[in-house]
Amino acid sequence: MQNLSFVLEKAQSLRFEDRPIPQLRDDHDVQVRVKFTGICGSDVHYWNCGEIGHFKVQQPMVLGHESSGIVEQVGAKVTTLKVGDRVTMEPGEPCRRCDVCKAGTYNLCPAMAFAATPPHNGTLAKYYCLPEDLCYKLPDRLSLEQGALVEPLSVAVHLVRQANVSPGASVVVFGAGPVGLLCCAVSKAFGAAKVIAVDIQANRLEFARKFAATSSFLPDNVSVQDNAARLGVENELGNGADVVIDASGAEASIKTGIHILRPGGTYVQGGMGRDEVSFPITAVCTKQLNVKGGFRYATGDYKLAIELLATQKVKALDLVTDIVKFEDAQRAFQQVKDGNSIKTLIAGVED
Repeated sequence: MQNLSFVLEKAQSLRFEDRPIPQLRDDHDVQVRVKFTGICGSDVHYWNCGEIGHFKVQQPMVLGHESSGIVEQVGAKVTTLKVGDRVTMEPGEPCRRCDVCKAGTYNLCPAMAFAATPPHNGTLAKYYCLPEDLCYKLPDRLSLEQGALVEPLSVAVHLVRQANVSPGASVVVFGAGPVGLLCCAVSKAFGAAKVIAVDIQANRLEFARKFAATSSFLPDNVSVQDNAARLGVENELGNGADVVIDASGAEASIKTGIHILRPGGTYVQGGMGRDEVSFPITAVCTKQLNVKGGFRYATGDYKLAIELLATQKVKALDLVTDIVKFEDAQRAFQQVKDGNSIKTLIAGVED
């Protein structure tokens, strides 16, 4: 076996495949021996449907993009890393030349080559190559397991930064999956006084309260306005919340979030649901809300995520429900699909 990889052949079809070991393409590249990879909802969605939006699986694709590993080989011009360094891997390579890249918002690069987003292969393999500046050396106090959690934590960091969460703020987070839970933790680390987790599953809310949320809310089967009103009363939000972050993508959550915001509040959309939803535009206008999108991560997000882990301001390892061997990857995917895991890690290929 050279480079055993976990491959999505097409929708509903997974297989193991031995592929060639990826070689350095540039003197600034490094080759990493992958040690841990988290399963993301997008990985499971590609497996189920074979597509997300306009990204369609048209040829077999290696899955995975939440990874850590050990540097195996470095290019001639690599200066910040050496063989044997433990790293977390930022899995999207922008063009670096377009206007959005030059502005520091490289996550919006139209030529982004993102791991496990068609047609680009992901990190669920024995080896993976990427530029040195997309590999971040892990502090000694962080484990490789924690290193695999930097990617989803960076998504949360980006969303909370988009929301400009400040000390004393009240924040409502819709969706208590991994990203939503991490948004709760990052908001708390940024000094939010109230962090309210909202979900339709009581067990997820129970975990959210233990993990980072100061309180939680389980919506009733009533109108979004009534749910927003009860959410405000139960959490003493007065004129409404300062910030709403939606990590669910559900239309009811989006509407409730707009209605619970105070005048001049900030709404950030992180979850992806249907391509189009109905939207309470009158409330957005009359409350003069700040409405933003949030996509992946950009300049500084990975470094801040590592710092939050290293200082234990965010204990992301608490999200890990299971760590499985590489050969059990298909069982791990099924476990996540069935909702029996918050975050599952797949260990690297053993010799």
